[in-house]
Amino acid sequence: MPAAGTGSLQLVFGASGYIGTHLVPRLLAAGKHVRASARNAEVLEARGWPAVACVAADALQPATLAAALQGVDVAYYLVHSMAAGRGFGALDRAAARNFGTAAAAAGVRRIVYLGGLIPANARSEHLRSRAETGEVLRASGVPVTELRAGMIIGPGSAAYEVIRDLVNHLPVMVTPRWVKSISTPIALDDLLAYLVAVADIDDAAGRILDAGGPDTVTYEAIMRCYGDLVGHHPLIVPVPVLTPRLSSYWLRLVTTVPVGIAQALVEGLEHDFVAHDDELQRLVPRARLGLDDAIRAAIEADRQHAVIVRWVEGSIACRNFRPEYAFYAKREGATARGEVDAERVFAAVCSVGGEDGWFCANALWWIRGAIDWLLGGPSFRRKRRHPTELRVGDVVDSWRVIALEPGRRLTLLMEMKAPGAGVLEFVVQPQGTGASVSATAYWHPAGVWGLVYWYALIPAHAFIFRGLTRAIIRRASR
Repeated sequence: MPAAGTGSLQLVFGASGYIGTHLVPRLLAAGKHVRASARNAEVLEARGWPAVACVAADALQPATLAAALQGVDVAYYLVHSMAAGRGFGALDRAAARNFGTAAAAAGVRRIVYLGGLIPANARSEHLRSRAETGEVLRASGVPVTELRAGMIIGPGSAAYEVIRDLVNHLPVMVTPRWVKSISTPIALDDLLAYLVAVADIDDAAGRILDAGGPDTVTYEAIMRCYGDLVGHHPLIVPVPVLTPRLSSYWLRLVTTVPVGIAQALVEGLEHDFVAHDDELQRLVPRARLGLDDAIRAAIEADRQHAVIVRWVEGSIACRNFRPEYAFYAKREGATARGEVDAERVFAAVCSVGGEDGWFCANALWWIRGAIDWLLGGPSFRRKRRHPTELRVGDVVDSWRVIALEPGRRLTLLMEMKAPGAGVLEFVVQPQGTGASVSATAYWHPAGVWGLVYWYALIPAHAFIFRGLTRAIIRRASR
């Protein structure tokens, strides 16, 4: 039955992640009082959530947890360390231990933890770590409701984005045996509804509950379903000798999902992931979306994803409003520091692309612009509105200002002809008696040619961005 106190404070720990970013608005819509926590509170503040207190906390730094958990009734634990690479399981256990101890000390009534489905004889570190995290949290003495889900169908879900990148990028796929493994993928909307509901159900306390969708399908069927909806029909050729571990290595070339996460996910795909969710359905009766409708909903949600005040992973505005472009981005950049005021550094940033060009490797910038001009792009056809001042909507050569935080951040969207969407973002930060400036290129490839384009330019990018950031510091110093 529902518990009392549904208007009490609920903490979303890991609110900057995929599930946390979507869960906070759902809790607000349900009338909950919400506190959002992440290692970097500034990232959360950029979300623009009304009436949400955003705090910085890190489960690997126990001293930061007391403030985040103060007065909290329900804590959603949504963090993991897969992106850290090898040894992330030990980090996950340490983080869960610190969080559980702090939650018990703060008098938290319930922890809601989102884990993963655990097949019998699971061998991958990712799967073992998800189970161990739940065990460590339960050892704290705070009642834990652990929801275990398999593949989540929604824009930004790592497993879904791997599927989407494969279909969008490859006309022919030589795939490992895991494409025949079966799963019960769940729509993002259904999973969020379960997460919101179980926190207020007494019978869910101390329980491990599977969450899945109504369809049991192979990964090949998921790829074909997505392909049918977007008009891509790659040839899929399963090859027995390609093990999950071997396939995880070539995935880093053809998908933009962060390498550590993609590798951890794929290494577990030799198993079937089938949710036995009768008990969850009894506690939270719900008509769930089938695979086709779930993918349709994900495609539509992706089209509605908008940029806020900076480059945001997966923002449709940063992908030229093309949902078929990769959700995650390849990236390259550099940082330089100098004994100069941050305001002067940002003023130098705002003058790039003017009369003095890009301060570094202007010949390379000119060659790229000439190629764009020959292809019918905007290069050489337009000029800046003002030599040193910028505002949202201004053009800088073949780029457009899509976000601007005065004195801190400038975000430019590439409008040149290219097989994908590019963003160049400058960030200025005070550091001691001086300041630093970083320049980062984000590339959302479109198909296999988008990947080829990115890899071909990596050497040039490494040279250009080191020179550009140093030149900005020199100009600001003058």
